Amino acid sequence: MAILNLLRCAAVLSSLALLVPAPAAAQTDSYPNKPITIVIGYPPGGSTDLTGRTLANELAKRLGVPVVIENVGGAGGVIGAQKVVSAMPDGYTLLVGANNEIAISRLVSPAVKYQTKDFTPIGLIASQPMVLVASQKSGVKTVEQFLSLVKKNPGKFSYGSSGVGTALHLAGEMVKEKDGLFMTHIPYRGVAPLANDLLGNNIDFGVFVLSSGLPHIRSGKVTALGITEAKRSPVASDIAPLADHPKLKGVDIGVWFALMGPAKLSEPVRARLKKAFDEAMQSPELRKKLEDSGSTVAPLNIDMPQFLNAETAKYKKVVDHAKITND
Repeated sequence: MAILNLLRCAAVLSSLALLVPAPAAAQTDSYPNKPITIVIGYPPGGSTDLTGRTLANELAKRLGVPVVIENVGGAGGVIGAQKVVSAMPDGYTLLVGANNEIAISRLVSPAVKYQTKDFTPIGLIASQPMVLVASQKSGVKTVEQFLSLVKKNPGKFSYGSSGVGTALHLAGEMVKEKDGLFMTHIPYRGVAPLANDLLGNNIDFGVFVLSSGLPHIRSGKVTALGITEAKRSPVASDIAPLADHPKLKGVDIGVWFALMGPAKLSEPVRARLKKAFDEAMQSPELRKKLEDSGSTVAPLNIDMPQFLNAETAKYKKVVDHAKITND
């Protein structure tokens, strides 16, 4: 009888134990049941903001809840990224970020404490090449003229980017490294002041994200010397890759955008987001908006951890060689 009572007690305890995780499981099964916030680490209107808003509209249709954009500008996207890293890993606070804040910033600034492992990657959205341009003042029309002029006049010429440690800065340093060029980097507080100085012939060369540079290129106010990715862009197929020049082989760097969550997202939540993301990325409306903005939509089958590791290693090599710091 005593043994029978023990068995009954054990059965009751086992049943109770099975009930303990039920609330957590129920929460996961019902995800999402309230609005989701996508943080953008920049003010409204830029390429990351446009990409994030385009994706948010499509995700909302598939997740059945509002997907709200929150612009948290500052420190080249780092403040917004840090907000997501520090958020509860419940799937309700996400990041649409660029390589600047996800992978590059920590390599150039000791103040940035998070790493790529502090995010849960959901998927790669799209990428854009950058473009090296020459001002009218420089008189340069081709890559060969650019390389020859800078090589013969070490230290005389300068190029501008949107800031220290940005992808644009790294692209410029990658070009310099390939042919042993000596040029001065001029960091600007964003693309607008860089464009003003290039159009005003106050600086010789500059690096733009393609979508930002195309209006000035098409108007003839600056000359495109080449794009920074190894393949041509469908948006500007007439602009050859810099890597096509024998002295610049290996130049292959772009700006990319990804959907990320905080580390330790539960697998069911991550899987739900990934399913909605994959469906959203196949939307003709989303693809057209991204392509019209100058982006190339990313394939769905990218191994995100492997991609992030490879990209970070590439950036680290450039940062270490050029001794880039942003203290």
